[in-house]
Amino acid sequence: MKRYVAEVIGTFAIVFCGTGAIIINQEMDGAITHAGIAITFGLVVMTMIYALGDISGAHFNPAVSLGFVIAGKFPLKELPFYVISQVAGALLASVMLKIMFPDNLLLGSTIPSGSGMQSFVMETILTFFLMLVILSVAYGSKERGMLAGLAIGGVVLLEAMFAGPVSGASMNPARSLAPAMVSGQADHVWIYLTAPFLGAILAVGVWTFLTRQNTKNT
Repeated sequence: MKRYVAEVIGTFAIVFCGTGAIIINQEMDGAITHAGIAITFGLVVMTMIYALGDISGAHFNPAVSLGFVIAGKFPLKELPFYVISQVAGALLASVMLKIMFPDNLLLGSTIPSGSGMQSFVMETILTFFLMLVILSVAYGSKERGMLAGLAIGGVVLLEAMFAGPVSGASMNPARSLAPAMVSGQADHVWIYLTAPFLGAILAVGVWTFLTRQNTKNT
């Protein structure tokens, strides 16, 4: 139960702070800026990993949890409970933001700026790199593990910085589902409920290949 509560809290923090930054930027005439939003997402991911990683593994993302299952690093029987916890945390955050900013129509929803296919491809690639970094630092050397929060938060910041204006740089089905449900802006949510899973699965395949090659060569 402690693990599930940690996943609720961590996902709540990411959605509350991240989409909250988007909402406040809209409400305050661009006071936070796009760069500030990207930094907020990166920092909240990093801090939640360090705060809760030892309790739940700090997934905070259904696509990441699925990736760990496919990689053989997480039990399948735990997957539904983690996903439920993550979605619950995200929904709680979006509901809280709706209460605080009732006139905001989007609540930080991820909406493509171009075509749906463009954002689908972008989200797949972004999640691929995110999952690859997560696997590398989570199951690499002890030194790399100690830097996991910094590395993962860094890649989230990087990807949000350059890809945010295109697809919203979600990389997280729970992060996109919650504001879409609470705001009613669900026209494009299918992109963010499919592409991150595809990206995570592809990353597991590549990571498995690379690590097996390294073991063979040594």
